[in-house]
Amino acid sequence: MGSWMILTVLLGFLAGGRMAFADSQIDVVEDVTEQTSFVVEWLLAQRGAALELLEKLVLILIVYIIGKWVIRFLLKLIDKMMKKREMDLAVQNFVLSFSKVALFFLLIFIIAGMLGIGATVVAIVGSAGLAIGLALQGSLSNLAGGILILALKPFTIGDYIVVTGVEGTVEGIDIFYTKIKTIDNKIVAVPNGSITGADITNVTKEPARMLQIDFFVDFDTDFDELKDELMYIMKEDELLIQDKPMETVILKLGVKKMELRLKAWAKQEDYWQAIESISEKIKKTVASKYLS
Repeated sequence: MGSWMILTVLLGFLAGGRMAFADSQIDVVEDVTEQTSFVVEWLLAQRGAALELLEKLVLILIVYIIGKWVIRFLLKLIDKMMKKREMDLAVQNFVLSFSKVALFFLLIFIIAGMLGIGATVVAIVGSAGLAIGLALQGSLSNLAGGILILALKPFTIGDYIVVTGVEGTVEGIDIFYTKIKTIDNKIVAVPNGSITGADITNVTKEPARMLQIDFFVDFDTDFDELKDELMYIMKEDELLIQDKPMETVILKLGVKKMELRLKAWAKQEDYWQAIESISEKIKKTVASKYLS
């Protein structure tokens, strides 16, 4: 009898444990269900805002694509109008560069307005105007320099210039930089601000250019005879301009040598070829008769 009572108590205890465990599982499931329902309800509540944001992003993407197309169209139209009016090539490049920057800034402000931050952007730019001005001081100086170059025209595209230690042919004048191609085919971008504040040598501004060739001869050379021979060489050379002065002068007297300089004029397009031609003829004349 005692054994049956003990067994009954144990079975009752186990049954009670199972029921408590089942109850705890039901509580967990109910908690998870409640949390899931809350998340679902929150997502459903945000559905309108999410759809509105998605629509706005799609609209902004469309505006950006259309804006880029409009900018390209306007730039082509501006380029066509300037070419039709035969404007200076440097002015064309500058106006196109400036217009491109300005139009893209306008597109950015339009998109910022669609995002609802246009006023904020304007306020930030306005309040930080001094800091931005100081940060962009160099760029603004280059922009002003580009405008001065176009207005005063110390050089234009195609001119051969020497400025800030750079020498070469002007390839382009942009809103911030002037591109110069050196004689060894390198492109050097020189800030416009540094150009307007420096000495500019425009080698090809005038249609004619003086060529000067220095060379040495023996000190006891008959200078008058040599001058006559060199004058004959210059008069016979078709690359030289015959109605401009031609002469040979003594630059320096040494112990055994004299340094002479030949001066003549050639057209800009014939300059380098003329120097090569005259130098070869001087070498043949001087080496054979006036150098020991």
